Amino acid sequence: MAGDLSGVRFLTVAEVAEMMRVSKMTVYRLVHSGELPAIRFGRSFRVPESAVQTAVDTPISDVG
Repeated sequence: MAGDLSGVRFLTVAEVAEMMRVSKMTVYRLVHSGELPAIRFGRSFRVPESAVQTAVDTPISDVG
């Protein structure tokens, strides 16, 4: 196995959207673009909670 996942908590797209206060479609876009790592289980995605925290804590650079 690639690694021990016993301590990793995985979240659904809906849970991630609620935590980040964005739509589920935004979460899907982040996953598909590679900005938010996720694992696919069948037809659904699961996102590690630590990846969500990292995304929230990462500052966004000023545009313009």
